Order: sequence, then structure tokens, then C-alpha cells
Amino acid sequence: MEPIRPEARSDWSREEIAALFDLPFTELVFRAAEVHRAHHAADEVQLATLLSIKTGGCPEDCGYCSQSVHADSGVEATKMMDVREVLQSAARARDGGSQRFCMGAAWRNPKDRDMPAIVEIVKGVRQMGMETCMTLGMLSPKQADMLAEAGLDYYNHNIDTSPEYYERAVTTRTMDDRLETLDNVRFAGINVCSGGIVGMGETGADRVGFIHTLATLEQHPESVPVNALVPVKGTVLGDMLADTPMAKIDDIEFVRTVAVARITMPLSMVRLSAGRESMSEATQALCFLAGANSIFTGDKLLTAPNAGDDEDAVMFDKLGLKPLSGEDPLRQAQGRAGATREAAE
Repeated sequence: MEPIRPEARSDWSREEIAALFDLPFTELVFRAAEVHRAHHAADEVQLATLLSIKTGGCPEDCGYCSQSVHADSGVEATKMMDVREVLQSAARARDGGSQRFCMGAAWRNPKDRDMPAIVEIVKGVRQMGMETCMTLGMLSPKQADMLAEAGLDYYNHNIDTSPEYYERAVTTRTMDDRLETLDNVRFAGINVCSGGIVGMGETGADRVGFIHTLATLEQHPESVPVNALVPVKGTVLGDMLADTPMAKIDDIEFVRTVAVARITMPLSMVRLSAGRESMSEATQALCFLAGANSIFTGDKLLTAPNAGDDEDAVMFDKLGLKPLSGEDPLRQAQGRAGATREAAE
């Protein structure tokens, strides 16, 4: 296999990505670590907090989601939180060390009547000095422009999986619908956060297709969350995995996915997201070595459990990791890329 080019490129073929997945594990992690160090601080991890500002009652039928009206998960629908409540939660997250505050609403798409409150929230969180991220479902161009004008830093809209496996996970919207929202977000000038979920019963070829879809976007997502499915009883995929536990992804394959994401999208923040609470410290350490440099802190991710601040602090101390320094991570990465190019010249 040819040496890996550390610069960002969007011309990856599926064959190249499959070849990365097929590398011996230690070789793959080593190469991912090299790419990571070329663009990011090896001992720094961004801390983000995720809050559900509107829970349950979503009309989508995403098979992994406990907030879908199609799931029998016991999650009750709520109204959107009051602006003041959201800002109070953001302040607590900031005081706890979080650098990015992410907010999710269980909607297919926000209604126009919801947008003034959303805009107020974005402005309020930004005034606290934190990065802002929203995930509200599909966005129209007008809504994306409103969020951009409010100063939203990132918009999350995951592609979930490969184009081929997508309809096995979701039928109420298509992969093209998701990509259209990403286009609207990008055109509005908002940074893109987009990743997916592994361990949904997909094949290795689907994981190749998932990474390929993101890595061949004209501009890579600035943030790429990699989630391991948290099986929830009453959801389609949660019940499927209860019946066929072999479908669950193993830790080594999960780390491979993180490593390939890092190699193919070298400037992106690769976030170790859902499923982390069930991973050992050793598995998480391998993910950090393979290029993950962002995590969610706190005890909950929307409705799923999370590792918790205290456990993370202990793990960071063991591994010699520290929270990302105050400088914007994208500028940090771009600065290192420029220094690498100058050195090469």
C-alpha cells in the first residue's frame, strides 16, 4: 500500500478506504496516529456537552432511536425547554469545563414558530464564550441562514450509515434528504458536524461506504462523531441486537472505524460519541491513539447514558490527556497543516 498522504482530499475511492480497513490493526492505528499528530495536538481532547432541549415524539422511524413515536421505549414526548433553562444548563457545562455546547431536538424539522427561541438560545450560549452546535433535523435554506446569522458554529446532521444500508435503519427520509440539509448548512456558512452509528448490524462494506460518503464530500465535515449503537429495548435495532447479539460491533472494529475516519478526514475533529459508557478505558485509549480528539462529557447523551465527568477525569489523568486549549481547533489544525506544507517545501 502506498504511503498515506496526510493532507485533506476528497477523491478517496471505496477500494482505498477498504484497503485501510484491511490493514493489520497495529499498522492502521500507527498510520492514523501519524496523521493525527500532523494536524492536531496528540494530548488534547475537546470536551463537549449535549443537552436534549426537546425530547421524544419524533415522527421519524429511525430504528436506533428511543425518541421515535414508532419505538416502544418509554420515552415521553416533551415540549421544548424554556430559553432560560437551556442557558442555565449551558452555564453549568461551561463551569464544568465544556468547550462546546450541543443541543438536540427530536424533530423531523423545526417549525418556523420554533426558530425565534432557537436563535435566542444560540446567541445566549455564544455570549458565554462556548462553541454552539444544534441538531434539529432537516433544515430549509431559510432556517440555515437564520442560524448562521445568530452565530451558530456547528450544525449536526448525521448520515448514520452507508447509502446501501440506510433504508434498513430509516425509511421516513432518505440519504439524499440528509445530504441536502448538509448542503444547506454549508451554503449558509455554518460548520458541518456529521458522522454516524456503527454496530447496527451493518457489514464491513457498509462501514467503508459510510466513511466514503463523508470523505468524498467537497469539504469534509469539521466534526465527525462516531457512535457505537446503544441498543434500547423497544427500538427496532435494539430488539434486533437483543435477538442477534453477534451483530454488535466489537471493540477492535470500532477502533478501526475511528482510525479510518482520522486518516481520510485529517483536519476534522473526530468525536468518540455514544456507546462510550460501555467501553473499557483501554478501548477508549486506543480510540484516542487512533485519532479521536473529542468526547461528550456528563452522565447523559440526549436519552442514553454516558460515562460521566468524574470517570473521564480519572481516565484523562491515567492517559496524560488534557482538555483542548482555548484556541479554535479548526485554526489549530489548519496552522499545523500549513507548517507541514512549509516544511515539505
